[in-house]
Amino acid sequence: MTHPNPSAERGLRILHLSDTHLFGDGTLHYGMVDTLAALDRVLTRANELEHVDAVVASGDLSDDGSAESYRLLASRIGPWADEHGAAVVYAMGNHDLRDGFERVLGAREVVTEVNGFRIVAIDSSVPGAGYGNIDAGQLDVLHDILAEPAVHGTVVVVHHPPVPASSALLAALELQNPGDLLDVCASGDVRLVLAGHYHHALVAETAGIPVVVAPGVANTSDAIAAAGTERATVGSGFAVVDLPVQGDPRVVFIAAPGPEDGTEIFDLDAAEVERIAAAAGPSA
Repeated sequence: MTHPNPSAERGLRILHLSDTHLFGDGTLHYGMVDTLAALDRVLTRANELEHVDAVVASGDLSDDGSAESYRLLASRIGPWADEHGAAVVYAMGNHDLRDGFERVLGAREVVTEVNGFRIVAIDSSVPGAGYGNIDAGQLDVLHDILAEPAVHGTVVVVHHPPVPASSALLAALELQNPGDLLDVCASGDVRLVLAGHYHHALVAETAGIPVVVAPGVANTSDAIAAAGTERATVGSGFAVVDLPVQGDPRVVFIAAPGPEDGTEIFDLDAAEVERIAAAAGPSA
């Protein structure tokens, strides 16, 4: 897909969303959070942006994997993007289910061109698991895509970040082969990797490639929770990523305030973290 924009000389502005965790039947996330209302708040706040060239939603779009949850997502993001003249790129997360995703949103791995930039979405999900992996076939496809440089370079979108997590639980559910992905990215014209999964803002650079993790729409992970534990609170946000034609990206993280912000959703002790990690992480 190619999306021309008359403002190409300014580079590429991305509204980066992640971890919307929508339900098809209105279920509250953890019995507390109306994630559709949270998404609406995020998009309302993002209306204040002067322009957006692409909306990237980097996985865990649904919590129940239902087709209806993806329809709700598309019913919000699609019209918003149309109004702003922006392309839309969706990526799979570990909570997403392939059938519902593909039926409503289309292919799980896509290439989208905007303003001379190429955006490549990769599916890092492992069915039935919480951790991520990108297999050899996927890496070969990415390598082939990158064999021909884009005019202004490539942005890779993947749910599981190729950088370490801050907490014990997320560390157990990381991307299992980040080096393989980064090697392929470094062999081509990849200028930026966008990811989610961690539910808190993060910017890092690895193998010379900037990695931007967007805040969660559904909730906010406590990046400085006590060692071995996992804690999350009510709170939603998004990233605004400006990638110039030449030079380094500029990233701003924006909150979309709600009345319950800061309310604790869960605080898992080390034993519970180990139990979940054993069930959803890679087998020993």
